[in-house]
Amino acid sequence: MDSAPPSASGRPVVRFNILGSLEGWHGEHRLRLGSPTQERVLVTLLLEPGRMVPLPRLVAAAWDEAPPQTAGHQIRKCVAALRTHIPDGASVIVTDGAGYRAMLGEHQLDLHEFTQWARQARQAVAAGRAAEAVGHLRACLDLWRGPVMAGAGGTVITAASAALEERHMAVAEQYFELQLELGQSAELVGPLRELVIAHPLRETLRGRLMLALYRAGRQAEALEEFGRVRALLVEELGIDPGAELTRLYEAILRDSPEVAPRVPQSVADRAALLAPAAYLQPSASEPAPCTLPYDLPDFTGREAELARILEAGRAPAGGSTRIVGVDGMGGSGKSALAVHAAHLLAADYPDGQLFVDLRGFSPGEKAQEPSAVLHSLLRAVGIPDDRIPDDLERRTTLWRTVSAQRRLLLLLDNAADAAQVRPLLPTAEDCLAILTGRVRMLDLDGAEWLSLGLLSPDDSATLLTRTLGADRTTAEPEATARLAGLCGGLPLALRITTARLRNRPRWTVQYLVDRLADETRRLRELSAGERSVEATLRLSYQAMDADQRIAFRLLGLHPGSAIDVHSAAALLGTDVHDAEDTLENLLDAHLLEQHEAGLYGFHDLVRTYAMSVREAEDDEEGAVGRLVGYYTLATDVACEVLFPGREPFGDPPADDAPELPRLGVGEQALRWFDREYEALLAILSRASAQDLHRTAALLGRNLLFYLNLRGQNEQFRVISRIAVGACQQLGDRELLGLSLTNLAIAHWWLGDFQDGITTAQEALDLADADDRSTRAFCLDVLGLLHGALGHFDEARTHLSQGIRLHREVRAPRDEAQALVNLSTVQTWAGHYAEGARHAARATELNRRLGERNNEISSLTWLALAHLGTGDDERARACLAQALELCDESRKPGNVAVVLALWAQVCQRLGDVRSVVEHAERALDLVTAEGNALRQATVANLVGLVYLRRAAPDRAMELHCRAHELASRLGYRFEVARALHGMAEAAQALGEAPAARRHRQAAEALYDAMGVTEAGRRL
Repeated sequence: MDSAPPSASGRPVVRFNILGSLEGWHGEHRLRLGSPTQERVLVTLLLEPGRMVPLPRLVAAAWDEAPPQTAGHQIRKCVAALRTHIPDGASVIVTDGAGYRAMLGEHQLDLHEFTQWARQARQAVAAGRAAEAVGHLRACLDLWRGPVMAGAGGTVITAASAALEERHMAVAEQYFELQLELGQSAELVGPLRELVIAHPLRETLRGRLMLALYRAGRQAEALEEFGRVRALLVEELGIDPGAELTRLYEAILRDSPEVAPRVPQSVADRAALLAPAAYLQPSASEPAPCTLPYDLPDFTGREAELARILEAGRAPAGGSTRIVGVDGMGGSGKSALAVHAAHLLAADYPDGQLFVDLRGFSPGEKAQEPSAVLHSLLRAVGIPDDRIPDDLERRTTLWRTVSAQRRLLLLLDNAADAAQVRPLLPTAEDCLAILTGRVRMLDLDGAEWLSLGLLSPDDSATLLTRTLGADRTTAEPEATARLAGLCGGLPLALRITTARLRNRPRWTVQYLVDRLADETRRLRELSAGERSVEATLRLSYQAMDADQRIAFRLLGLHPGSAIDVHSAAALLGTDVHDAEDTLENLLDAHLLEQHEAGLYGFHDLVRTYAMSVREAEDDEEGAVGRLVGYYTLATDVACEVLFPGREPFGDPPADDAPELPRLGVGEQALRWFDREYEALLAILSRASAQDLHRTAALLGRNLLFYLNLRGQNEQFRVISRIAVGACQQLGDRELLGLSLTNLAIAHWWLGDFQDGITTAQEALDLADADDRSTRAFCLDVLGLLHGALGHFDEARTHLSQGIRLHREVRAPRDEAQALVNLSTVQTWAGHYAEGARHAARATELNRRLGERNNEISSLTWLALAHLGTGDDERARACLAQALELCDESRKPGNVAVVLALWAQVCQRLGDVRSVVEHAERALDLVTAEGNALRQATVANLVGLVYLRRAAPDRAMELHCRAHELASRLGYRFEVARALHGMAEAAQALGEAPAARRHRQAAEALYDAMGVTEAGRRL
């Protein structure tokens, strides 16, 4: 059929023919499918309909061994073009992960129909319906028009075409055999002779021609055919015809009744007549060969992967050899899984289960040559040495012929590449090939691959128990869990450790854990006899080319658990596309892992190995310098997005600046910061250690913005101190002043107010008289710290001066922050109108700048000021706006204050439905994520809520907690509020003396701070 059949709706559908030259049809209209490259891409997809074809295989199919640098991009363009040429092309070629998939119905591809007709023919033969089977086989043969793409498809497509040709010939041989047994003869001679001319070495086909000639009354010609094939076999392969063909020759020579024309009368007769050649079948008196290694009695885990192999091995025949590949890093247990599965499947393959170690990655051994492996396989299935040809091509032909008549399971272990494997694969649909290798062979068409990851913690613990014994593991459960963690889920490492412990009964598990804890000697500890994790990794490393080995070593310097293409490009000094290719190559070699698209990482043991193979010529200093520069630029851009209006610092990006990931939206930038946080901390330490002091200071400043947003105050101080140390080495007064001020802020957050004042004053003293920006920042921080200590007059003075300087230098973001701080002081002091005015101005500036997090703060203090004036409705409106902006992952302590205030305002307005819910959520949030300052504030606010709910016991508990926290910090205003709350709670509990004592202490503090009477009532 050339044109496409109509769909059920009567509309034409798309149809493709690939068994010959490529054709595409839409109804009666033949499609123009584009350039030769586009046709190769399409055919590669059609050869595996319904399966995802990865991008590297499409690249190999399109350009063989010389793809352009932009090959991946060109493939995407080809797919886009094909989708425009094919009606409804987007549903025919769909994107699937890292590749594409051709989605076609059963009548839309000739290869689909070929497979279906062949399956129906097998079913008919099995049921004894020979005439029906002939019809199905004839339909198969009618579809065949020649090699795929007429033999012009390149290496990848030609290899797939060769496999299809084997299927075609198997169909043809069975077709002619059935015709002969149904009484046909003379009419078969012409078609048989054409096939024999095209395939002169196929003995089965030659036998069919001899039988057709004989039964057509042409005995002499039949005998001549035998003479021709014998001469050809001797000349080409150096062997004589096989036993079956020889017996047929002798039967024709004697006019034996067994070759006389006859029609079988029963299913049994048909089965006997259709039996394959005798020399191709195992003798009934000999057991089927089995060369599988022993199965591990303590095989553990891998349930999903094992189930998939068993499913593939037991699935109905689908027209071609079933090929299942298992890839994974060295030591991940690929061979153990494959052997275990093969033993479970042995009964399904009664003609033999054959194991071959291809030695692709074996210490001190060269990978086996396919020719030598074929010799071993042929001998294993009973072919005598004198019938085994000498060269690879003829051995491959003989192996395919022999295996086509058997149900074989072939386990090819430790394969190096597809070129080593391809000649060894049987072509019969009743055979199963299981492959294992460290590299996924994307150019091996028709294979289904399973990537073997690491064992889960539970499976690791189970394996340790099974191999070491329950007595030892239950005696030291914590050490056993730690041992499993140090082995990183790698089965080889787990088995080595248990072997060492079994051989050293006086060692405890903890003793071995202590030995493994030293990362510099861990790989040496993970060796036992001939097994070694380091040796296993070394084989993968040595299999790479020189450039890949350099990249592997340099990537070991990356401090992050996740490596993206952009940071890898900076580290390697390449562009992003080349970096991605390098990462993908290492991923294919299982020297990297990939937990999500675009992000790569090292297994702990692989990273240790990468750090151990450094070479003197590696430019480690330059690589780290590039990586530090990349992260500094990336954090600059991310901070500009997350914190609009912040004052820029440092030099503008250079013309050759590295390419950055997408950071243009706030959520993108924040996710990037979250992901890279671990790496940023390590890079900052590395920059400081490598005397990259200016970069360390600038990177530290950027990181502080993120840490402040996430409320990580302890880490904020650590990074601030690193930045200060870098600036002191650098001798940059301006940058040192900025870093000291950030350190003072860290002291504020952690309640070390006096240390903060000393640090901020040092920064102010360093600032030049004309450096108004730095001086303003220092004054802000001094005002904040003095306010916390209750020095309201000093706080107002410093903050007012800072606000004036911010306005002079036109720094609205910093002005808004200073206004919020001044609003805080004025509200604490009871000057609510002034507090509201400053907070309202800060809110206006923050909205104009898009400073979401700072707007939450200004709205909170505006609400507090309104509460002080008794305007509860306006306070609730401000808090409602703040709640809409809140995100509990950003400054969770501030969010807790908003929630506590919301509970208070709702209570004052009589809306008590969710008061307790909000109050308790505030406490939970600030306890888990907030610092002591915020914990004291929230405890006091929620304490007031419980006082008004007539729950004085709970109120006393909260105010006492606030008093303890605030007193430890010297946070005088919250100390006073806590004492005031404790007095109210004691009064409600009937404890008048305690109430009087607490009230007097609170009043004394309020007097010392200058808080108005109005301020004492809040």
